[in-house]
Amino acid sequence: MSTTVETHEFQTEARQLLDLMIHSVYSNKDIFLRELISNASDAIDRRRFEALQDPDLLDEDKELSILIERDPVARTLTIHDNGIGMGRAEVIDLIGTIAKSGTKEFLEGLKESEEAVSPDFIGQFGVGFYSSFMAADKVTLITRRAGEDTATKWESAGEGTYTLETVDKDEAGTSITLQLKPSDEEDHLKDYAQEWVIREIVKKYSDFVAYPIQMEIEREEIEQDEEGKPVEGAEPKTVRKLETLNSMKAIWLKEKDETTDEELNEFYKHISHDWNDPIETIRAKIEGTLEYRLLLYIPSKAPFDLFFRDGQFGLHLYVKRVYIMDDCKDLVPEFLRFLRGVVDSEDLSLNVSRELLQQDRQVRRMRNGIVSKVLDTLKKLKDTDEEKYGIFWESFGRVLKEGIYGDQDNQKALLDLSLFASTNDPEKPISLKGYIDRMKPDQEAIYYMTGESRETVENSPHLEAFADKGYEVLVLTDPVDDVWLSAVPEYEDKKFQSAGKGEVELGSGEEQKKEEEARQEKQETYGSLLERLQKELDEYVKEVRLSSRLTTSAACLVGEAHDLSPQMEKLLGATGQAMPQQKRILEINPNHPVLEKLGAIFEKDSDASEIGDYAQLLHGQALLAEGGELPNSGKFAKLVADLMVRAL
Repeated sequence: MSTTVETHEFQTEARQLLDLMIHSVYSNKDIFLRELISNASDAIDRRRFEALQDPDLLDEDKELSILIERDPVARTLTIHDNGIGMGRAEVIDLIGTIAKSGTKEFLEGLKESEEAVSPDFIGQFGVGFYSSFMAADKVTLITRRAGEDTATKWESAGEGTYTLETVDKDEAGTSITLQLKPSDEEDHLKDYAQEWVIREIVKKYSDFVAYPIQMEIEREEIEQDEEGKPVEGAEPKTVRKLETLNSMKAIWLKEKDETTDEELNEFYKHISHDWNDPIETIRAKIEGTLEYRLLLYIPSKAPFDLFFRDGQFGLHLYVKRVYIMDDCKDLVPEFLRFLRGVVDSEDLSLNVSRELLQQDRQVRRMRNGIVSKVLDTLKKLKDTDEEKYGIFWESFGRVLKEGIYGDQDNQKALLDLSLFASTNDPEKPISLKGYIDRMKPDQEAIYYMTGESRETVENSPHLEAFADKGYEVLVLTDPVDDVWLSAVPEYEDKKFQSAGKGEVELGSGEEQKKEEEARQEKQETYGSLLERLQKELDEYVKEVRLSSRLTTSAACLVGEAHDLSPQMEKLLGATGQAMPQQKRILEINPNHPVLEKLGAIFEKDSDASEIGDYAQLLHGQALLAEGGELPNSGKFAKLVADLMVRAL
């Protein structure tokens, strides 16, 4: 049966959308097939759902499937499904006039809105359907809704009009035929009538669709005997048969007892291109107002590009088992960029661009859920398998610490997960809780020291009093340590205090009192000398004072409590930021023979020129001891040589 052909004009927004789809939204033309397969899968889902209320809508003897039919000679490609189909009014509403589905708002959102624009008509023969015109000069759709007797034919060349007519169709469902454009490499158009092209696209984008995606395959076969061996003298025959192109094995949809560790590890290697097994696998099904499944992996080794500025990271995103993208950065923060895996949402729409994905509130909620799940898993791993967690921390601890500064909501959890080297045990890192448990009864602060290497920190004169009195100090050598410390003043009511900043008071109250009294006596004795040293070094230091942290070295440089550390200065300088000169404090060991000798020289002649030379030497020595650079290495070398001559 056929009726009069009616010609209709596309609504204005629909024409704009069509132009946008062809020229702007998709740079990868292959995606049109993904969209059509996704639409077909959605239509089958809806038929199954409606059949729960009306069983007559579904023939249990008929397999629900998607069929791809290609004709290289006629250059057509047809996608058939036996889903719910559409009635005539639905065709007009969803394709010819789609403003009611939000097209106008969608178009405006692409250009200017900062709010999430999530067009619900994707997957309902809306935006996804229009992507067909990227590969086709003409598109013909024939659809019959389940439960109705007649079908509707829709046809357009995408030039402003479309036609409608009522036709016959044997069964419910939809068939979309594309009159393919000539292949064009410059326009990213493959020959979509070729078998291998269809196979490749289906495998990449739709392998985990729950329904079989089939295509008729033509092969030359030779008759075989009962043992499967070719019959002698048999001639090859051309055989045509349906072949399913997708695996339909969405491993993340299976229950835990349905998969083996080997299968999970093989899937990890497939998506990550890593030869090694992951150190941990995370599986979860999130239910509620937002439903999605997770299959995440924590690698056992850091990838080579972990700290590359342009390194790729993110999770494979599927919507109802349909592939969307393989590096969705919006699902994970940068401090979890080592994660690999799949997220499959039941609620997200097939958004047409990364920009819309970034703005989607549901994606942000999923991201929060993923972060929470990963941190919970890492906490469990830390509590139950110290050795395995140590391997993880060695590879990714530096990355995880980035989140302490960048993620205020999870700052406490990340601090709980962090491990640090310390002066107590060079081999075994310690947690902050472990450090607090080992603190001395009179200790009020978590002491730390930053530096370029453990060797530099351990040999620093700043730690002499700490070592002498048995105080443990965290050894922090990652550049990120100075960054997160600037944002975290304390942990479990214990403040962080740098061993290289401010004044240090160690020991019991009685000990501190006695040491302070002794320093005051020295201060009275050497106060004028310290002023002379300050005058000689005024270009470099803001103060010269007696130290409470030195026991063997003659001098060291310290900063005020809120000054930048030398490492932070270098880090900011490396980013190109202009840094004003930061004067620090030169501390002199009150019990060192150098102070006594200088005091004798000063007492004999307060204007003696060699006092200036010794001031430069003390300052240079303090800089070298912390791994710093001398302001004038030539002058320092000459002073050392002159000192050697006088000593010899």
